[in-house]
Amino acid sequence: MLTSMYRHNSRIASRWMNRVRLMSQSVENPKTAIILLNMGGPTTTDQVPDYLLRIMTDRDMIQLPVQSKLGPWIASRRSEEVKKKYMEIGGGSPIYKWTDLQGRLLTKALDQMLPESAPHKHYIAFRYVPPFTEEALNAVEKDGVKRAIIFSQYPQYSCATTGSSLNAIADFYKDRSLPKIKFSLIERWATNINLAKVFAEMIKDKLQLFDEKIRDQVLIMFTAHSLPLKAVSRGDTYPHEVAASVSATMAQLSVPNPHRLVWQSKVGPLPWLQPYTDDAIKAYAKQGIKHMILVPIAFVNEHIETLHELDIEYCDEVAKEAGITQIERASAPNDHPIFIAAMADVVAKHINDGPSVSKQFLSRCPHCVSQRCKFSKEFYKKLCSTDYNQPELAAKI
Repeated sequence: MLTSMYRHNSRIASRWMNRVRLMSQSVENPKTAIILLNMGGPTTTDQVPDYLLRIMTDRDMIQLPVQSKLGPWIASRRSEEVKKKYMEIGGGSPIYKWTDLQGRLLTKALDQMLPESAPHKHYIAFRYVPPFTEEALNAVEKDGVKRAIIFSQYPQYSCATTGSSLNAIADFYKDRSLPKIKFSLIERWATNINLAKVFAEMIKDKLQLFDEKIRDQVLIMFTAHSLPLKAVSRGDTYPHEVAASVSATMAQLSVPNPHRLVWQSKVGPLPWLQPYTDDAIKAYAKQGIKHMILVPIAFVNEHIETLHELDIEYCDEVAKEAGITQIERASAPNDHPIFIAAMADVVAKHINDGPSVSKQFLSRCPHCVSQRCKFSKEFYKKLCSTDYNQPELAAKI
């Protein structure tokens, strides 16, 4: 039964992918490219082994001892388990579906807001599954756009996520001539007011599901992907940017409920940011707190970490075991109109008066010793300069 279900889901996913890719290519003579960066997720279970292998061998994402051997071993060992998880959420990740829809809605909004830079076209640059970074950049060059805006879909910056995707772009152009395109970069947007508003709306929707007698006591638990403490000690800005998103959301929500920030999705043996989300659920249950909402504050669309880790593992299995009375999970933004407004606001401000590359991005962590990071910062400083396409400057990159 599982095999037939998988084949059915694979056929549906394949047809859907072909359809949305054709839809994504329908813009004629685009003037401005919006390159959407994200890690991506396997559309079918066939993609899982390669997906895990790319993650486990990417030293920007995770650093392991003897990574060239240990990374592939971990990927191989976890493949079957991860395949089962994807089968339990429908046979694959919906992250491409949501990213493509978000991109189409974003460019439609930008065409109306900024006719002078229209038509806009979005390009998806995933890190670990197709469409890969190189596919997106080749498509941008082929379409002959005048301007390309690299737009991270991780609102809170981390060297492990946005940094890895940006390094992949730097690698692509390392031994190539730069196209005559004006590049610019949006690498973080954690405190955008509409981003805070959409998360506040998602929380309000879930609060209404609780009895009004206890509604003000419901614990709002913001959850984000954890990070190795080694990266935190190095100076990665991710933890305080996630906290800033939490603060901005609570300001928009304006409710008396208590809230906390917790961390999920730890990988590997090294210590990571705590408290872990599942441990926090159990600990609060022991304190007598039996009503809570989980809010995926660092995720802009549904994928394995919301649909399986939060919904199945935590809200179902962990919560039942802990004796939680009621636990709800706020939706990811997906195609919510306020979220599309957030994306459009970020990009429009960037086009109108934002710097081509922020000083915050060009600044390295205080304890950074990575030559790869140093090269990447220097690359973007030159790539995003107004006269980067002068032959004498391009030759130096």
